[in-house]
Amino acid sequence: MNQNRRDTSPWTGWLVLALATVCASWTAVADAADPPQRRAVSIPLHEDINPLSGAIFQRKFQNAIDQGVDVIILDIQSPGGWTMVTLEMMDTLLDAEDVETVAYIEKDAISGAALFALAADKIIMHPGARIGDAGEIVMGDDGAFRYTEAKSRSVLAQKARDTAQATGRPPTLAEKMTHKDMVVYRATHRDDGTVDYFSDQEWESRTDIDQWEKGKPVREAGADMFFIANGTRAVELGVADQTVESRAELYDVLNVKTPVPEMQRTSMDTVILVLNSGFVAFLLILLGLIALGFELSAPGLGVGGLASLLCFGLFFWSRFLGGTAGWLEVTLFACGLMFIAAEVFVIPGFGVAGISGLVLTLGSLVMASRRFVWPANAAEMADLGNDVLIVLGAFFGFLIALVVMANYISDIPGLSRLTLKPQLVPDPATAGGINPAESSSPAWQRIAIGTVGRSVSPLRPSGRVQVGDDFLDVVTEGDFVDPDVLVKVVAKQGARVVVRSIDG
Repeated sequence: MNQNRRDTSPWTGWLVLALATVCASWTAVADAADPPQRRAVSIPLHEDINPLSGAIFQRKFQNAIDQGVDVIILDIQSPGGWTMVTLEMMDTLLDAEDVETVAYIEKDAISGAALFALAADKIIMHPGARIGDAGEIVMGDDGAFRYTEAKSRSVLAQKARDTAQATGRPPTLAEKMTHKDMVVYRATHRDDGTVDYFSDQEWESRTDIDQWEKGKPVREAGADMFFIANGTRAVELGVADQTVESRAELYDVLNVKTPVPEMQRTSMDTVILVLNSGFVAFLLILLGLIALGFELSAPGLGVGGLASLLCFGLFFWSRFLGGTAGWLEVTLFACGLMFIAAEVFVIPGFGVAGISGLVLTLGSLVMASRRFVWPANAAEMADLGNDVLIVLGAFFGFLIALVVMANYISDIPGLSRLTLKPQLVPDPATAGGINPAESSSPAWQRIAIGTVGRSVSPLRPSGRVQVGDDFLDVVTEGDFVDPDVLVKVVAKQGARVVVRSIDG
């Protein structure tokens, strides 16, 4: 009996092996027929393309990459916008690795939004949606929009061709989105029946014309028009990959898990949008300058310095995340403040350092709101004028606030020098070294070197001292002096009075 078992065991092994092979084949067939669903997220682009929306998109796209999703659905419904921002967003899609990007167009992807869609791995559209019309236009000096100059058109047209070629779409139709003066023809290869599209210029320059049969012009790509097509036609021409009637069908086509999370605008995005608005930017600059004036009147980190730091910190932070500012603007702003501080506390009068500091400070605030170094057209000039108006308006508002505070809050240290006030005639017995005959002149003019007074506020290094019945603003040689300390005038440079402690 044991011998019989040994004889049948090889047959049993072969049977088990055959069953395992069949099961594995069935499993492979089942997996091929029904592959596992993929993870996806949706990023909406339902506004014009500008530096702020472009920066928000870049953050959301990177966040999706960090999540390790398989598919990123770009829900596009946009009229386009800034050319440079569009090109940066296109490069982001082209450089993405290990993730499939899908441009879903439910309504319209026009101008820069159409070029942005070309950079995606797939374009899926609603049959009635539209894509195209990406000609670059600028505002002329008369306020009318015009077709851009040839140099700018050439760069955009080449970018459209390169992008379409990289994503497997007809380069000539992509170029036609940006070029209205060319005509595109449908051509069929005589040997293998391959269909391609050529412009009239391309057809004249080809050396293999005899291998192609030239057809009629494409209806949507005729003379004096930019290429634009609905979803059904875009699929026929090879610009789009597929049409769907609903989002549910889209998710089924892409084989992604539902519900697909949508990366909506976060509270931080909303805060950035609010801080980048013109009115809020005006308030931040105005309040920051007023707080800075308080701080310069009484050096040392106080409430004014903290408030100014908060206002300008929020201003530059929102510009950083909005994509319009960098470290250059912050550096220029800090240098401007240092120049102004040097003018106030070190250099007498108001000269080159003060003017340079003012120009650097205000100029950096304008630069922080712009993506371009110098306006290239009337539209950019109008945007620049608006930013300059906001900054200068805040600055003049700051000057008005200083005058008001000097008139009604005259006890604030440092602000009294902005107004002329009548001087009290001192008692000769308590003049403390001041000539009564000269009492009508400002106190700083009547103070002589060697005059002794008493500090009435901390000198850090500037503050106020009392000489007789007069109060005047002074600075020390760099030392900090506490209140109620005897000091002596050791130097005068115009209205700048320098004192030194003589207690002890």
